[in-house]
Amino acid sequence: MTQLIDTEPVVGDDVVLLTVPADGGYLSVLRTATAGLAARLHFALDEIEDLRIAVDEACAMLLAIATRGAELECRFAVTDDALTVEVTVATVRGARLPSESSFAWKVLTALTTSAAAEANGRQATIRLLTRRTEF
Repeated sequence: MTQLIDTEPVVGDDVVLLTVPADGGYLSVLRTATAGLAARLHFALDEIEDLRIAVDEACAMLLAIATRGAELECRFAVTDDALTVEVTVATVRGARLPSESSFAWKVLTALTTSAAAEANGRQATIRLLTRRTEF
C-alpha cells in the first residue's frame, strides 16, 4: 500500500520535527504548524487549508492504530516549492492502515500532490507531499 513520492527532500532543506501525544486533542498543534510552514512557502489560502485537512486525516488514520501512550512524530521538510509532512506513530500488533481504495486515502490523494504510507508491524508512517501551485 505504498505510493512513491516523486521527490524526497535533500540534506540541507529546512526540517522541523514536532512530537505530540497520540491524542486527538493535540492535532490542532500539527494543523497550526502545517499552516504556518505552508504560509512561509507562499501557498495559496486554499492550498494551506487542503494541506491542514490532509494532515488531520493522516493523523486520524494513525491514531486509530496507535499504541496506548504513543506519540505522533511529525517531520516537516521545507523546500523552495514544496512541503513534505511525514507523521509516524508506534502501532498495536497487527495494525493495518486503510486500503488505498478507502475514502480516507481518496481524501489524502485529492488534497496533496502525493501520499504514501508504510507500516512495519511496530510503527506506521504516512508521508504527504504538496507542491506549491505556480502563479
